[in-house]
Amino acid sequence: MSDLLKKAISLGWGLTIVSKEKVESIVDELVRRGELAPSESKQFVERLIDKGAEEQERFKELVNEQVRTVMQGMGLATVKEVEELKRRVAELENRSAESASESDPS
Repeated sequence: MSDLLKKAISLGWGLTIVSKEKVESIVDELVRRGELAPSESKQFVERLIDKGAEEQERFKELVNEQVRTVMQGMGLATVKEVEELKRRVAELENRSAESASESDPS
């Protein structure tokens, strides 16, 4: 597994684990210590939650891209490719059945 993928997974898990309550608790601690004004705390929590959601989305996209890259490297077919092959096989089976019925003298 690439270092980038390992880092992305670690970051994503970290962002997933941090709940709104945990963020609020951290912000409350900042307010208690005087490092953040009480009037700014709600807005700060909302910004952190929004940032976490953005990071989760980026993490999801990164993981999806890494999975696609690995699958392509392994030579695995996509769902779309498998569906196309199924369609083509069915078409060939129909042609074969038609040819057999046309050449059948009964």
